[in-house]
Amino acid sequence: MIAANRIAPLFLLALVFVMEGYDIAAMSLAVPRLEGDLGLEPAGFGWVFTALLIGLGLGGALLAPLGDRFGRRALIVAGCFATGLGTLATATATSIPEFLLWRLLTGTALGACLPNVSALSSELAPEKLRATIMAAVSAGIPVGLAGAGLFAPEIIALGGWHGLFLVPGTFACVLAAGLWLALEGGLPKGAGEPAASDAPREKLPQLALLRSPWLFPFAVFAAMLALNALNLYLLNSWLPTVLPGAGLSLDDAARIAGVANLAGLGIGIGASLLLDRWHKGATLALMFGAMAASFAAILVVAPGAAAMTLLLMVGVGGANAGGMVLPGLCAYLFPARLLSSAVGMGVLVARLGAFAGPPLGGAMIAAEVPAQSFLAVAAIPAAACVLVALLVGAALKVKGRVEAGPAAPLTA
Repeated sequence: MIAANRIAPLFLLALVFVMEGYDIAAMSLAVPRLEGDLGLEPAGFGWVFTALLIGLGLGGALLAPLGDRFGRRALIVAGCFATGLGTLATATATSIPEFLLWRLLTGTALGACLPNVSALSSELAPEKLRATIMAAVSAGIPVGLAGAGLFAPEIIALGGWHGLFLVPGTFACVLAAGLWLALEGGLPKGAGEPAASDAPREKLPQLALLRSPWLFPFAVFAAMLALNALNLYLLNSWLPTVLPGAGLSLDDAARIAGVANLAGLGIGIGASLLLDRWHKGATLALMFGAMAASFAAILVVAPGAAAMTLLLMVGVGGANAGGMVLPGLCAYLFPARLLSSAVGMGVLVARLGAFAGPPLGGAMIAAEVPAQSFLAVAAIPAAACVLVALLVGAALKVKGRVEAGPAAPLTA
């Protein structure tokens, strides 16, 4: 059971991920409409989408680990408020360089905030429900993505494309105030305790992830994050632009994207329950395998609108579920003192894969690749995730060996 005094903080932490999901979708929903309003070609926005990812990587690697040393609340509140300001500023952009600048700054603020949100949700959760609670908090991502798609037509009707940024920007600033009031200050759990195997204590704890014994589990975790992030940002950056090529209107494409993203909520919660109660590697292999099969089916069977929606619910929903489930795996791979550092460094490495998503999509858009072929490309990273998931069992054993400490000497 979760203590009553932890429910409100966990709910507010989940709203941070709602904000992230909405913010990711806002740019992709705005792009098809900017050509008419500002004369900006959609194919030119590949690096604008990538700028957000670069910022997420920089903030995750350079700023988020400060939460392990100085406390989660300060990083979460400051990052949330700065995200709101950057998103509001995006509504003032009139050129691609301006969009790029504001998305870079917004991503940096998000990168500082999100790993600490994941780490704090793990610390607030009962030990046997860590993955499930972390996934429930991360479920805000598909909720935000879905909400943006489903309500975009009404928001645009009221405030134009600017409204797509004004809504999440205002929400983020208000949320930052609520987080400051609801979260407790102080150092993270275990921050003042000596490490069993990493003595002397690291001034930069993220460096411990780059050598034995943590290098192997970190490599497995980061590889799946990177491959899934490639799909996540390829699809969520370009889906509203690609689907009209399959004969849908802009409004219908936005709503289908919203429904597909919302499916990730159910997939993510189900997979996280399995992660807590069943074989973790097998759970991830099944989830990513279903993703790969759904994208391959779109190319092979040429589905109609209804079938396309169902397949996208599995594929796009699975990519969003991966973003929910993988932080939960992190709680089993690493001790509490390394959680923010592991998630933050994972975010940085993941961005190396995610960086490829928006430019790859932009190149396919410029080459006029058919919608079915565009979506089928996403089967490749999903299949690679299946192969990496087969290594999860071996990666999980590392934490157990470290916590067990040196073997006791034999006595006669």
